[in-house]
Formats: sequence, C-alpha cells, structure tokens
Amino acid sequence: MTKSPVSKKEGYAMKEDTVVSFRQPGSFLADPLTDVLRSGARRLLAQAVEAEVEAHIVAHADLTDGQGRRRIVRHGYLPEREIQTGIGGVRVKAPRVRDRAGRIRFTSSILPRYLRRTKSVEELLPWLYLKGISTGDFGEALAALMGPDAPGLAASTIGRLKAVWWEEYEAWRRRDLSARRYVYFWADGVYFQPRLDHDKQCVLVIVGADAKGHKDIVGLVDGYRESAQSWRELLLDLKRRGLEIGPELAVGDGALGFWKALREVYGEAREQRCWVHKTINVLNQMPKSLQARAKGHLQDIWMAETKADAEAAFEFFVQAYGAKYDRAVERLVKDRDRLLAFYDFPAEHWKHIRTTNPIESTFATVRLRTVKSKGCLSRKTALAMTFKLILSAKRKWRKLNGSDQLADIIEGVPFKDGIKQIERAA
Repeated sequence: MTKSPVSKKEGYAMKEDTVVSFRQPGSFLADPLTDVLRSGARRLLAQAVEAEVEAHIVAHADLTDGQGRRRIVRHGYLPEREIQTGIGGVRVKAPRVRDRAGRIRFTSSILPRYLRRTKSVEELLPWLYLKGISTGDFGEALAALMGPDAPGLAASTIGRLKAVWWEEYEAWRRRDLSARRYVYFWADGVYFQPRLDHDKQCVLVIVGADAKGHKDIVGLVDGYRESAQSWRELLLDLKRRGLEIGPELAVGDGALGFWKALREVYGEAREQRCWVHKTINVLNQMPKSLQARAKGHLQDIWMAETKADAEAAFEFFVQAYGAKYDRAVERLVKDRDRLLAFYDFPAEHWKHIRTTNPIESTFATVRLRTVKSKGCLSRKTALAMTFKLILSAKRKWRKLNGSDQLADIIEGVPFKDGIKQIERAA
C-alpha cells in the first residue's frame, strides 16, 4: 500500500505532539495542599488579630465616657483585603475598634492598616535582585513565586522599592550612636563594578560586636578605593554621632588606609590582621607546587594553642622558605605582631577575630550579583542593595562564643593564650 505523502506542515505538527507541556508559572499554587495552608493561615491570622483587639479592649476597660459607657468598644470590621505571603495571597478582614471619646486609636502590630505584603515577601525582592534577576525579569520570577495575579508585585515594584531602600539607608546612616559600645571591629572594603563607571566601586564596611556579643553593622559607605581619607571620614562620622570609645581590637586585611585612619581616630585600639587575606597574599608569592604544603605550615601558626607555639611555627616557616621565597616571607614577617594579637583575647573569641569572615561571607552574594549582571548596578543602587542585604543577613549572625568575657576585656582584665589572668591576693 502506498503511503500518503506527509506535508512539511504536518510533519511539524507531529513533532509538536511529542512536546511535554509544563504548567505556567504560579499554577502550582492552585493545589489542595496550598489551599489548606492558605485557609489555615487565614484562620490563624484572624485569631491572632482578634486576641490583639481583645487585649487592647481589656487594657482600657476602666475608661468610660460621660454616660458611664465603656469608651473602647468593637466597631465592626474593615473592608477585606489580600496580603501577599510566601504561600500566595491570603484574604483577611481586620476588626475595627472605636474610642467613643476619639482620642485612643487601635493599630494592629500584626496587621498594620496599609500592609499589603509580608516582610518575608518584601525581603524577597532585594534577594532576587542580588541573585541576578534583572528588573525586566521580575514579573516572571514573582509570578512563579507568588502566583500570576499577585497585585502590587509587578516588575516596576523594584524601582519604587529601591527609592525606599535608599531613604532607609540615609536614615540609618544618620542614627545616634552615643549609647553603643563595641568591643571588636571587623573592617573591609567590598569591590564591584557599577554600570558605566570605569573605576570599581568600593563599599567600606565595619561590623562590630557589642558588649553582649551581638554583631551589628556599624558603618557602610561608598568610599574611594580603600584610601585613608575615605576610612578617616567614616570613622570620624561614627565618632561625631556619639561613638566616642573605639574598639578594643580591630580586625582587617593589610590595606594601609584603614589602619592609618584607625590610629588617628581610635588610637588605643589593638590591631589584628586577617589570616585568610594574609595566607592568600603569602601563597601568591610562591609556586603552585608548594602552596598546599606552605598553607599547612601557615595554618600551624594561627591554629597553635599558645602564642609560644605560634612563634615557634612562625620561625619554622621563615627558616623553611626564607632562602628561596623571601618575598613571601617578607609579607608574613612585616605583620608578625599584628597577626598574633588574638592570643591576648579570650580563646572562645579566637575563631571570630582571626579573620574578617563576618564581612566576607555576607558580601559574597553582592560580588556574585555584579559578576552575573556584568555590572548592572549604579553606585547608588549598589549601596542601597548592600544595605538591604546586610540587614537581612544580620538576623542570622551568631552571637560570639564566650560573650560573658567581653565585660572583662572592657575592664582591662589581661588574657594570656586566651586564658584570663587572675592576680593572686598578696
């Protein structure tokens, strides 16, 4: 039997029949489990707000008007609205509270009057942007995450939010610091390439640990490279806003600009060089065939249990590599005392203060973002995004181990090899 010829058009149609169809972005939200979660979230939210209203009414139960009636009473409900959450839109109806005298207003801390999206969704946007999602791709990304009908989350939202983030940054940058006391500083300059700028942008960052062991972002400004002048301006601004007493110990890499400014503004602070930066700088002066072994010998220094053991490992490195690789050894020796300063502080703090990791780990995302997008950030946007990123990351920062010993450091109690030295009574 003769086969009927297949037209080119029909052939394409046959091929198309083998294509597997995927759901549209956001369609996964319309499933029974998500509906149950939304329903449960709606009930829990309603219960929480009702409890908040009841507590407000009870707290003012003794107030009465001129006719002896309770002043604070329920007064129906506000119009229903939809809140965007991590599981899509949840419709809520907030109760209304009335003060018959008109002086006390109830504002829900759980469900503020103008809330349209949860904080987790608000924080999703800068993270998406920093992870490499461009403004033009936000519509598709948000539809996949929040559902295709999510109101107020169009691509243009990122433009409006960037302006808000900048205002938040400006308010934060002017905050009062007179009540703050930081025992440790970690300082570093974070570089990335803004759009249309020939010079890389350098964001100067200072993270501090307070007297209770909590880490905090202390300073964040757009500097010029890592010049002493840029660091000086940042430190002087901290002092002007009330941070009169500097840190007991500052941790950073070998950039001369920060250390020169620190000595001028907070001259009493001890200095600790970052071992990660120093290791990289030393190994870069050695052949790759030796770097793994030399790295182990460097680790023997800063992982030693006592300063004496560290000094011995230091001498071994100098003698083993000094003859052939004098430039590598020179880079190590010039910061000898500053590399071993951590031995005069509590041993529980050593893993925190030997490196600038609190800054490095946080800003890895910023660097990745600028590499992916080939420098799509303006200088202003980069600073605002950096600010939002570090505020979000701050909540996950671990408290320092041995935080109870920070008071001893402030009081000047000496430590040797990480152990507090208690003077014997005469």
